[in-house]
Amino acid sequence: MAYDEKLANRIREKMDGLDNVEEKAMMGGLTFMYNGKMCVGIIKDELMCRIDPALHDAAVEMQGCRTMDFTNRPMKGYIMIDETGMKSKKDFDYFVDMALDYNKTAKASKKKKK
Repeated sequence: MAYDEKLANRIREKMDGLDNVEEKAMMGGLTFMYNGKMCVGIIKDELMCRIDPALHDAAVEMQGCRTMDFTNRPMKGYIMIDETGMKSKKDFDYFVDMALDYNKTAKASKKKKK
């Protein structure tokens, strides 16, 4: 599945200068891991952000934002933002900054045994 390369470049620019950033193909798109934890990503042409679940309900009230429902399972703490919610740099930065802030306290996923 293809993802929006322009959006990927916006994320790369925003995360430039941060240590421990890794890009991984995941969920049919591209995921940016920060400090070994999923932080932001792209599915098709939407921005995915892992945010504090306590802020989830307020976030999905914002323009262009909805609960991530990958495989038809709503996931609290994961939001999707369409083009209308991130047209401006200010709006884009707001959502990515939410993900970066939560990353400091988020738990890393358990590593799968090989």
